[in-house]
Amino acid sequence: MNKPAFAKSKADQDLFQILRKQVNEKVDTLQPKRSVIIKLKAFLFPILYLGAYATALIWGNNTMILYASYFFMGCFLLLNFLNLIHDAVHNTLFSKKWMNEAYVHFFDFMGANSYIWKVRHVRLHHNYPNVMGWDSDFEQSPMARVFPHGAFSKMHKYQHIYLPLIYPLYLFNWLLVRDFKDFYKKDALVRKVNVIPRIEYIKLFVFKAVFVFYIFFLPKLVLHITWGEMFAAFLIMMFTASIASLIVLLSPHATPESDFPIPGNDNKLPSSWFMHQSALMSVVMITLTSGLMPSTSCAYQRG
Repeated sequence: MNKPAFAKSKADQDLFQILRKQVNEKVDTLQPKRSVIIKLKAFLFPILYLGAYATALIWGNNTMILYASYFFMGCFLLLNFLNLIHDAVHNTLFSKKWMNEAYVHFFDFMGANSYIWKVRHVRLHHNYPNVMGWDSDFEQSPMARVFPHGAFSKMHKYQHIYLPLIYPLYLFNWLLVRDFKDFYKKDALVRKVNVIPRIEYIKLFVFKAVFVFYIFFLPKLVLHITWGEMFAAFLIMMFTASIASLIVLLSPHATPESDFPIPGNDNKLPSSWFMHQSALMSVVMITLTSGLMPSTSCAYQRG
């Protein structure tokens, strides 16, 4: 399937180059002051996650400490993802590319698949935000209808009611379903832009197994607690991370003000890539400054 093509505009391209130069100059100015803070976060945030886990292993016989530790692990999982993994996948956390690529594997350790997420996020979401059939962040489940011109089902009339109720299952879906679908489903969006190397299939199963073992089975073996207590702790961690993730990620992406451009018959989008991104960022800034929350009902109407 041919990729959507953005409109060509020399004026937009010239303006983009000017802004890009200004941004790079500003970053170069701030870098000496902020490099220490960035390095501190890159070290401290994983330690917080591992520290919460160590607390659970050492003092988890106290049920309240176990549950509190897993609650904070859910918080620190999101903290690492948004502050560090996201920047590393864009090669902006460290100056050396190999260091960013190595650091991204911490995401695998936390249950997600870093390889497939990088393809989804960088090559699809950032290249084609809000474009149906190309923005993988918006095409995850037939239960949610975000695109106004997407397939309509009668159940979508009620998605503003039932979707918030399943928000706590977001990371369960990511951990147990979404990554595997991207690897094995023939019509997955990632296959439009990428061929998955065989080694990544091995890493998918190895890291998933490691995550489930150290999160669920190892504490049970060490602490000799009941399966019910262990499962409750696991639910607390996943529910916490899921709800917090969606509060942060949905708010600037899916709102009544969002625009979802459609490629024409020539497979071209109506604006240049720069203007497409600018329009998206305008919505993000309006959302963040006005305190708007995502509306899961804004796209259920037919056409």
